[in-house]
Amino acid sequence: MNRPRSVRLLLLGLIPATAMSLGIADAWAQSPPPAAPSVADTPTAPVPAPPAAAVPEPTPAPAPAAPPAAAATPVSPPAAAQAPAASPAPAAPPATPAPVQAADPFGEQITLEPKTVLILSNNATWDAAFETLTDSFKTLTALLDKQGIKPAGNPMIVYTSTDDAGFTFLAEIPVAQEPKNLAKNISIGKSPEGKALKFVHRGSYDNMDNTYEAITNHLDDKKLEAKDTFLEEYITDPLKTAEDKLVINVYVPLK
Repeated sequence: MNRPRSVRLLLLGLIPATAMSLGIADAWAQSPPPAAPSVADTPTAPVPAPPAAAVPEPTPAPAPAAPPAAAATPVSPPAAAQAPAASPAPAAPPATPAPVQAADPFGEQITLEPKTVLILSNNATWDAAFETLTDSFKTLTALLDKQGIKPAGNPMIVYTSTDDAGFTFLAEIPVAQEPKNLAKNISIGKSPEGKALKFVHRGSYDNMDNTYEAITNHLDDKKLEAKDTFLEEYITDPLKTAEDKLVINVYVPLK
């Protein structure tokens, strides 16, 4: 895992810190009925009956006309046979917005509480930084496994010094029970404590320089001064997690 020179050099000493209605059509005009004749105008002599020949023979009623051919009359299908009118589709319920992930803290002020930790002192070059860190975690994990002791927290790296060639560090794993038979470069101690700023890095260790550059800019903007150390807490297990899926909390202790 190759890695360029880290801006952590700065952190360890160079930071200042809408109806319209229709009209009705005209009705047909009706003529008034004729007036009835008065009694004075009616003749008193009886009116002779009309000759019988003048009485017309009753005309038989004409036979009803045959109905037009069925084909000429459009027949509507029975109501039951008609296709039902399509009902309007129910309105779709409003979409539920996806939950929004809270942004990672950036420069959150916290207080670090000291923890009892198993510590391995080591140093590394920038070119082999991540490999050296994970190897140190493997050494500490093997010791705990051998003695049946489970970690009491996330593994951590405390950077103590840096230069152009590399850096020195402490690999730490919190424990509730102190292991025995420690090697000379392994000890029991306390993790850093006190006021600090919390930042979150996601992704490859190789991209951490971008995170540290943002941290350096933040400290400068806020005119904050950091101590000559900083702490990385590995929220995802660096021994089991793909490197581009790493989640690391970075704590910068303040003076």
